[in-house]
Amino acid sequence: MTNQTKQHIQQALQQFQHSPLRESSLHLLDTLGYQSDRQMETDNTPAAFLAQFNQDANLRPDKALVDHWLTIDLLCQITDAEIRQTNQLQIFDSAGKTIEGSRIESYVFMAIALTGAQYTRTQLAQITREVNKLFPMPVNLFFRHGNTLTIAIINRRLNKQDGSKDVLEKVTLIKDIRLANPHRAHIEILFDLSLDELFRIHSCGNFVELHKAWQKTLDSSELNKKFFKEIANWYFWAVNEVAFPADAGPEETRNATSMIRLITRLIFVWFLKEKGVIPDDLFNKSRLTPLLRWEDPQDSAYYKAILQNLFFATLNQEMNTPAKPDNRKFRGKRGSGQSQHFMIHNVYRYEQYFRDPAAALALFADIPFLNGGLFECLDKRVDGQDVRIDGFSDRPDNPLRVPDELFWGEERTIDLNETYGTSGKGYKVRGLIETLNRYKFTITENTPIEEEIALDPELLGKVFENLLAAYNPETGTTARKQTGSFYTPREIVNYMVDESLLAYLQTKVSENENLTGLKDLSGLRRRNKT
Repeated sequence: MTNQTKQHIQQALQQFQHSPLRESSLHLLDTLGYQSDRQMETDNTPAAFLAQFNQDANLRPDKALVDHWLTIDLLCQITDAEIRQTNQLQIFDSAGKTIEGSRIESYVFMAIALTGAQYTRTQLAQITREVNKLFPMPVNLFFRHGNTLTIAIINRRLNKQDGSKDVLEKVTLIKDIRLANPHRAHIEILFDLSLDELFRIHSCGNFVELHKAWQKTLDSSELNKKFFKEIANWYFWAVNEVAFPADAGPEETRNATSMIRLITRLIFVWFLKEKGVIPDDLFNKSRLTPLLRWEDPQDSAYYKAILQNLFFATLNQEMNTPAKPDNRKFRGKRGSGQSQHFMIHNVYRYEQYFRDPAAALALFADIPFLNGGLFECLDKRVDGQDVRIDGFSDRPDNPLRVPDELFWGEERTIDLNETYGTSGKGYKVRGLIETLNRYKFTITENTPIEEEIALDPELLGKVFENLLAAYNPETGTTARKQTGSFYTPREIVNYMVDESLLAYLQTKVSENENLTGLKDLSGLRRRNKT
């Protein structure tokens, strides 16, 4: 049933390509279980909408980007009656209930078609806030722009000083959902928001509790925790399956530190892939199979031929130019047949692993050079001796082993009880590429007032810090302190900034005798607006 629902969600998203926005949006809501006969089909022009709902001029057309609206449709209202009827939940009752400072008795859904193809998170959040000013209940918006869909969800609570008003809080976005070929992560998120799934996991007896379930599902910190749990399980599985050169460190920590380095490099690359800087084909086994020979003695063809060449001979090497057409190339051969470029690591290796080396070079050709140390190969010569740490070598005596299964393996349950100090538990793991493909990544960091449901660059610091703390066999705390690697969570940074600003404003306002009515700022908190 789960896979069938996800398939229906994908089909509902694809329907947006060829059906009217109103019809497609209602179909997607139906697919997610939000069905209602409370529908209002009116003139969907922006002018008609503003004439009907903006008579008090609460909505600011410039902030709402009204000039970019093609159409705006009022889709439906979901009340207690619809929830009870659809899900046979007679106990669902929201009427007159105020819970933890919030009162929600219904949801309203709208859809706006925009003229442009791309919009920033801030722009879409601003439109959502402006539209919500016109209604006494949360209005969740579908935005169609170009070939993508964005769904905006807003948090609201009662004003503490005036219970007749709402405070509009954070806007959360499921952003840039591809309609032709939806990202797997977006389908997973929408499935988690389906009414059946929310009621299965959470106990919801009213709209406030239902909204909290939405918030929990869309909480980026929860998404980060889920991701790190999967990465940690993979890491503790992988360290027992790999082999790195002896120079990479003492036996007890060699694999651990090498795998932390591998994960850090690969997650950084994944952000570049999501930006379109690195081609998806490098992480698609069906696309690689015609190009790559998988017959490596260590079963490590993917790590060696694709990832190591990507890290060291692509991202760490300047692109080819008309003046220098052979910057990126496979290591050469001398007349005697011996290999050239010994211990020179910004040239490609493992040529024998490719069915067509020229096609391999073409696959890497448009990837930019990154002038940084993350992708510098750590193999080197010291006092005339070869020191192998990364093991970027196509010599037959190279001990490097990072099995293909660690990247492409199907989900399985393994025993990590000794690692986690548990007993009798099973831990699920799958190939790392398969795991990364299940999440949406964004290069834009979230803020307290607008948030995209995706993994952002802050994740790199969290993963590095947590895994670094785990590699010391005696005490993770000592390992982290010795390196001086501490990553301050965004929530703490935000709190420190807020409190500093409040203290500054309190001092400045108190100094101004003409603003005596604003002296007490203790109730002021992050950018809340009525």
